Amino acid sequence: MTPRLISKKVVSDRLNWVEKLITEIRSLPLHSYQDFIADKRNVWSAESCLRRSLEALLDIGRHILAKGFGTGVTEYKEIAQRLGEVGVLSPSDAGILRILAGYRNRLVHFYHEIGEEELYKICKEQIGDLEIVRDAYIRWLKNHPNKIDERL
Repeated sequence: MTPRLISKKVVSDRLNWVEKLITEIRSLPLHSYQDFIADKRNVWSAESCLRRSLEALLDIGRHILAKGFGTGVTEYKEIAQRLGEVGVLSPSDAGILRILAGYRNRLVHFYHEIGEEELYKICKEQIGDLEIVRDAYIRWLKNHPNKIDERL
């Protein structure tokens, strides 16, 4: 693969999607587990928003690697590793994305093993990890305007 410019439109669309989904998760009744499970739609909303936000963060990473570095990846955890290797993510942020990639795989392939309490705890206590990776992408992109295709 030959490196090219990273599409501002692709990245912006996905970042906006992540922001919207995080806002949806934070709007759920997360002050108590009982309130969270009182309406089963909260559980389904949490799972859907979490899975989709993870997919979007990983799609951004894959796009940056493919376009900006000419690097193709096949595994979600490899996205985190490669982003760390090329300096898009710090070792700490790459580690967080690797964990998120693993959780994405659980949500998709082992969905039947993820219970309501686990979803509640993640949404209440760990949703900030999504923001850490999102913010790392934004910082890197701002620091590398020469890698961005500004055309919308």
